[in-house]
Amino acid sequence: MKYAKMKSRLNSLIPYMNLNTPISALTRVGKTTASRLKNLGINTIEDLLFYFPFRYDDFSLVKKISELIPNESVTVRGKIQLIANRRSWRKRKILTEALISDDSGSLKVIWFNQPFISKILKVGDEIFLSGKLDEARLQMVSPDYEKVKLNTVHTARLVPIYHLTERVTQKQLRFLLSQAMSAIDEVKEYLPGTIIQKYNFPVINKALAEIHFPADLKLADEAKARLQFDELFLIQLSIQKIRKQLGENKAASIKFLEKQTKDFVAGLAFKLTDAQKKCSWEILRDLEKVRPMNRLLEGDVGSGKTIVVALAMLNAILNGYKVIMMAPTEILAVQHYKTLSKVFSKQKFNIALFTGSERLLNGETLTKGKMLKALEDGDFNLAIGTHALIQEGVKINELGLVVVDEQHRFGVSQRKLLARDNERKDYLPHFLSMTATPIPRTLMLTLYGDLDLSVIDEMPLGRKSVITKIVHEQERVKAYDFIREQIKSGRQAFVICPLIDPSDKLGVKSAKQEFEKLSQNVFPDLKIGLMHGRLKSKDKDQVMNDFVQKKLDVLVSTSVIEVGIDVPNATVMMIEGADRFGLAQLHQFRGRVGRGAHQSYCLLFCESGSFETAKRLKYMEELSDGFLLAEKDLELRGAGEIYGTRQSGLPDLKIANLADAKMVSAAQQEAKNIIENNELTPELERELQKLNMSMHFE
Repeated sequence: MKYAKMKSRLNSLIPYMNLNTPISALTRVGKTTASRLKNLGINTIEDLLFYFPFRYDDFSLVKKISELIPNESVTVRGKIQLIANRRSWRKRKILTEALISDDSGSLKVIWFNQPFISKILKVGDEIFLSGKLDEARLQMVSPDYEKVKLNTVHTARLVPIYHLTERVTQKQLRFLLSQAMSAIDEVKEYLPGTIIQKYNFPVINKALAEIHFPADLKLADEAKARLQFDELFLIQLSIQKIRKQLGENKAASIKFLEKQTKDFVAGLAFKLTDAQKKCSWEILRDLEKVRPMNRLLEGDVGSGKTIVVALAMLNAILNGYKVIMMAPTEILAVQHYKTLSKVFSKQKFNIALFTGSERLLNGETLTKGKMLKALEDGDFNLAIGTHALIQEGVKINELGLVVVDEQHRFGVSQRKLLARDNERKDYLPHFLSMTATPIPRTLMLTLYGDLDLSVIDEMPLGRKSVITKIVHEQERVKAYDFIREQIKSGRQAFVICPLIDPSDKLGVKSAKQEFEKLSQNVFPDLKIGLMHGRLKSKDKDQVMNDFVQKKLDVLVSTSVIEVGIDVPNATVMMIEGADRFGLAQLHQFRGRVGRGAHQSYCLLFCESGSFETAKRLKYMEELSDGFLLAEKDLELRGAGEIYGTRQSGLPDLKIANLADAKMVSAAQQEAKNIIENNELTPELERELQKLNMSMHFE
């Protein structure tokens, strides 16, 4: 067997190492290279073995020199007849030129700026060259090379291609992996035999060997399937374990108060949609249970999530419990405070606002000390704030419900922190997260499988869709004229840019650059504001408040504006470098307009002229459904780029494909079976500890 032979030969050449051996112990890895590999997350032999290729170059086809066809990926085997370095007079490059031959003919080969090759390869050496024949000169340019031996790494095979960091090459990484193969038997199997057998997976050692150095594509695909499943399965196992842990805790039963709820709904200035009623009922039924609710309320921008949350708050407060709501930013916390103060204006609830810079109770400003005492004494019904609400020193008794906006990870440890001062310390508050970020089903199962899901999939009657248009550069002046017309009519506009500062390397629009251009050249007579992530919180708040109060006509911003900002008077969302954003994020930007009675517009400016980019952005013109756009985004870009591992709480996905609904579902079901049947083995526990996927509140 090829793998066994390779391993046997390598074992005789390479000193013993285990999975914890630092990467610096490998041949040709000094401090500098080790530091570069650290950028890829590679610190140990185990990290290296679990650093997977994203594709392969097929150089397994070995041809005679006379059989070569231009531009075909191929390998030739021949003997070096001549090899020498010379300096190119035109570009001052060092060229390494060689002539190799086999029994069918000769071939010229050239490498650029790699003079060391002439020291490695000598006349008479028999070598493999993998690459393509240049059509114009019928020579090979910069092919991979390797002396003929029993097991090749870079040529005459399926050659793995990895994501790299600066000054680390493919050849370097493959060479290190060929050494690490000697430790492959140190990786202990952790997947239960029943699962391996059920899905016909290779064992873990074989999967790792074949993912890096596969004998053929079939074996590479089998290895990939096993490792993709493993990644999804371990995440699901962690989620199901947490789900079970939460289910074993107790919570206060918050009774559904039918009459008071109906009276409250009857007093609203609008009718609830069927989707709002359905989601409200799911939440209210959960609140009655004696185990903690763990639910995510998902709804597109403008679908009416706040009123659904308000119904849950109403019942919790009227049952005698305290409610807190947390938002990721001070701007959003203040916005929720104002909105819910209006919603509950007839209820005479005591509503508090607690952020890093603002502390209000029923509109009255308090010192931090007085606010902390008011919270501890229960002088409030509803407290709205940032993570300041769960900082050290905050004591809240009889806490029945926690609502978190746009941040879904709020695990057992955070709830225990909130419950620490309750008289019944074994009781945890109910938890409700809300998001306007549409999440595809497979992603939902993987990211938030511990949460029950309520989806508002219906928009309120009369809400107008935002008209979206891709704007070509030659139409830019028309777009500016259109924005001016909107502002003359009393409306306002957002302008979104990918960067804060100009970048020579990327060549994309920056917020500072655009602010100067619009202020000085395009709209010198209008009031323009600038918002970006480097501004201090109070400065961001000031700019945003000026925009809300119509002191600004145009707000130039980076993506900091993306979540939750509510400015009903804004009707134009202009996005520079729209190709730099994913569909899900573009949809979030678009959701900042169309929140009032006026028709709104989203203008997409694109810097890339590629067909693929145009096709992707076309979905924005055609689709207004955030869930459909999210599915397209997942299909086109993958989950990591859309949501980011930092936001989701997920570890970096190395190989799993979250668009593979069948595999995601299978991984979830197998994880459920393990947890429900108490079959969590020490091997699986060890892998979960490595995963270290703590459910955290970012």
